[in-house]
Amino acid sequence: MSASATGTSAAEGSFCRTSQLMFSSSGGMAEGEVLINLKNAGTSSCTMHGFPGLDLRSKDGIVSAERGDRPVPVVTLAPGEGTNFPVHFPPDNSGGSGVTFTSADVTPPNETHSHRMSLSVRIPAGQDSAPRITVEPVGSGK
Repeated sequence: MSASATGTSAAEGSFCRTSQLMFSSSGGMAEGEVLINLKNAGTSSCTMHGFPGLDLRSKDGIVSAERGDRPVPVVTLAPGEGTNFPVHFPPDNSGGSGVTFTSADVTPPNETHSHRMSLSVRIPAGQDSAPRITVEPVGSGK
């Protein structure tokens, strides 16, 4: 993976399309964080630059994640290479009922098609929890 911390151009390849990416999740660096992993399953290099779209789904509805504030790198993925982005959320340590999301619709930057994947995220119940769910730019995870 090649990344430029402040680049704003995607000249090295075409934008990564949802159809050429494989999606998975893994634990983040801290409680209240999960990483969404994106792997280029295509036959040519592709580039991503920007924030992904992320809609979390529960039995009660959908919550769209807000954008975080990390710098936006340009990420170029050769075939078989991957990158990720962090999702931050308030963990439910209250012992109460909370809200459990069971899937997510992920839309890569510069793309209009999303991919639905299984994802289990539990946040405290209450109106003020949803805006605190944030995504960082693709390529900014650890």
